[in-house]
Amino acid sequence: MAFDYDLFVIGGGSGGVRAARIAASEGGARVALAEESRMGGTCVIRGCVPKKLMVFASGYPQAIADAREYGWDARVDGFDWVAFRTRLHGELDRLEGVYRAGLTRAGVEIFDCRATIADPHTVALADGRKVTAKHILVATGGHVDFPDAAAREIGISSNEVFHLDALPERLLIVGGGYIACEFACIFTGLGAKVTQLYRGAQILRGFDDEARGLLAEEMRDRGVDIHCGTTIIGMERGADGIRVRCSNGHEHLVDQVLFATGRSPNTAELGLEEAGVRLGRRGEILVDAYSQTNIPSIFAVGDVTNRINLTPVAIREGHAFADTVFGGKKRAVDHELVASAIFTQPEYGAVGMTEEEARELHRIEVYATSFRPMQGAFIGRSERVLFKLIVDAKSRKVLGCHIVAPNAGELIQMAGIAVKMGATKEDFDRTVAVHPTISEELVTMRTPVRTA
Repeated sequence: MAFDYDLFVIGGGSGGVRAARIAASEGGARVALAEESRMGGTCVIRGCVPKKLMVFASGYPQAIADAREYGWDARVDGFDWVAFRTRLHGELDRLEGVYRAGLTRAGVEIFDCRATIADPHTVALADGRKVTAKHILVATGGHVDFPDAAAREIGISSNEVFHLDALPERLLIVGGGYIACEFACIFTGLGAKVTQLYRGAQILRGFDDEARGLLAEEMRDRGVDIHCGTTIIGMERGADGIRVRCSNGHEHLVDQVLFATGRSPNTAELGLEEAGVRLGRRGEILVDAYSQTNIPSIFAVGDVTNRINLTPVAIREGHAFADTVFGGKKRAVDHELVASAIFTQPEYGAVGMTEEEARELHRIEVYATSFRPMQGAFIGRSERVLFKLIVDAKSRKVLGCHIVAPNAGELIQMAGIAVKMGATKEDFDRTVAVHPTISEELVTMRTPVRTA
């Protein structure tokens, strides 16, 4: 059978774009891609990139306050949200253009509309056309989950944050994951009064207990009012704001309520089940190590598969798919020991196991130190950092590394290389420290603080 395309990609996020570009430019495939929203997906348009720019913006008041303590005659006036937002959107437009240009140069045909699967080799476009492809790749990412209809009607999600007409003076954030914690720190840094509600016992469930405990303390010290073990029991919008009643008996009057209560794969009404594609209990597309579904012609990469929902992972999956199917290089993505960073203030970087995970599977030694860094201690700031290594007592391999500190995202990238290579505690010990730095603690901890 002759097909219109060798590959049709549904979704123009990081994973889909990488797959399309590599398949066309390096694999010589005839490729088309459909995107119903904006090219670049969650990361570029409504996630990592705009969020990180907001992180930068939110850090200047503290930096300027520190500069005064160091002797500078420094002042900061009120934050101009509209000016920042205008520049932010201009940058996102530029990046979207870069994505489009890369696809066009590679020879990928772009359809700016929704696409669904009609059968294992046919894609239906929203304009009524149908096209055929030898292979179909689904890379539609995920969507925001609201807990109920009232939350959807009254609240906003991280998608709407970048389009607010004005910066809220009083903000309630619901959720305890990394998105909730990042925006709690961002808006506090920008001058808002932030309250954060989380139903669990501690924020950042699934991360290392010691690290998330310290981070919660630091967030509170910076002004985030965190309430754990708490949920919303009522919410009404009035002339003076949104009145929120909580299960702990507190009531909050705020300008905005931001729900960061999770995300789910974008698989609804795509025609997947009708085509016979198996889905998981959360709606994720089930794939093998090569991103292939149970239908041989249909593949999926990125958040829609709910493996590791990080942009660099989606890019790797998309590239590996293109190499496997069109490049003659069968390649599976290694999802083990993927480093990650949470861009709170301070940041949290992690790679490998938490202490809680490691003690279930190994006999371990824990090396950890928490202290006030020189830069802040000099001017009387109370901020503390944490450096932590979890070591297998028998093999001496470093099973996990956790850093809570300024620029922890930058530091964990370097530590991640060593952990991925299988470095032992003695490899760290043999490395001469760079002094004076906070990261020298990674190679100077000689005695375990506990064993298990």
